[in-house]
Amino acid sequence: MAMAESSGVRRLLVERAGPVSVISLAQLFGTSLWFSANGAASGITRAWHASATDIGWLTSAVQAGFILGTLTMSLTGIADRFRASSIFVLSAVLGAIFNAMFALLATGVLSGAMCRFLVGICLAGIYPMGMKLIVKWAPEKTGPALAQLVAMLTLGSGLPHALKVVGADWPWQAIIVASSVLALIAGALIAVLGDGPRPRIDPRRQEAGAAAASPGIFDALKRPDFRSAALGYFGHMWELYAFWTLVPLYISRSSLAQGVHAGGVSGLSFFVFAAGAVGCLAGGMLSRRIGSAGVAAGALAISGTCCVLFALMWRNAGTPLLFLLLLVWGATVVADSPQFSALSAKACPPELVGSALAIQNSIGFAITVVSISAATTLFERIGLDSAWLLVIGPIAGLAGFAPLLRRQARGETSRI
Repeated sequence: MAMAESSGVRRLLVERAGPVSVISLAQLFGTSLWFSANGAASGITRAWHASATDIGWLTSAVQAGFILGTLTMSLTGIADRFRASSIFVLSAVLGAIFNAMFALLATGVLSGAMCRFLVGICLAGIYPMGMKLIVKWAPEKTGPALAQLVAMLTLGSGLPHALKVVGADWPWQAIIVASSVLALIAGALIAVLGDGPRPRIDPRRQEAGAAAASPGIFDALKRPDFRSAALGYFGHMWELYAFWTLVPLYISRSSLAQGVHAGGVSGLSFFVFAAGAVGCLAGGMLSRRIGSAGVAAGALAISGTCCVLFALMWRNAGTPLLFLLLLVWGATVVADSPQFSALSAKACPPELVGSALAIQNSIGFAITVVSISAATTLFERIGLDSAWLLVIGPIAGLAGFAPLLRRQARGETSRI
């Protein structure tokens, strides 16, 4: 009886909502764990007498846990040995528990960072496995589908800021626990949906692939298309998470908090994240016309330009212009992410997609630990001029991505 009901709900999700929409919604709720501490940063700062650097360390702890989790999954072959849906569900449940522990049991930055580290490990089973589920359910439209997924990740990352606006009078712990509840809902959605309908890989081939997972993954970097996409992604990651960490700090330190009345710092921060979700969706639609490579390069170039303009203009620009610049920056800083992932997924063997995306995520997030720590420390010293540090990412990313663009222009690689 229970199995029949579960099958009926699954059929409803697939036929009515669509698997991509269900996975994207689960990603929205599951990744609300990522910046839950940042959404409650003002309350944490008062309760623990924390500084901007301390908040940066809490974010970096999540990144470090994510790195360990993705490395473990890719190097052991877990990402391709087990069902992606099972990994996602288990990670969502454990992530919700550790996130609640951060809110209810942590007493300071050190114990809080330990809980956030464990949340990061769990996120390694949510984000990459969400991408793998998208590839399995919608192999024919990977670029646009991943764009929808990353749009939800972006909204999910900004969701704690929205919860802060809705629950302005809530204690900071309640905002974080609310993210845990959303993560449990995410796990329930994927538990019902399950894996995609594509035929399973032959067990002997899967076993051979798992046995060779470690060298196979690193050999993927020898493939020109995978290497170019990965290098572009790494440059993008230097900028992205440092920017997301600094957004509320930029808003509070500039004229925006007083000049634009839309829910204070948290409300304005959520608008910047929401702009990123719109940018991902627009990039996904545009990728159908010009290909993922063109969208990725264009978004990376525009976000780098916004970074330079912000660093040059924040002192003298009017409030509306400065907010518009942040919105454009927020829209383009993440729009390239799903396109880089789509390019990487296409450039590696199907049986290693999960592991290859996990190792790419792992290296990318290792880069974010450095950029977040450097950017928040620099912010405390020179304020909004710290934006200059973020420009390094787009410049390096475009340089690493250029060979793929040249090959595509010569017709040596297909467009997706």
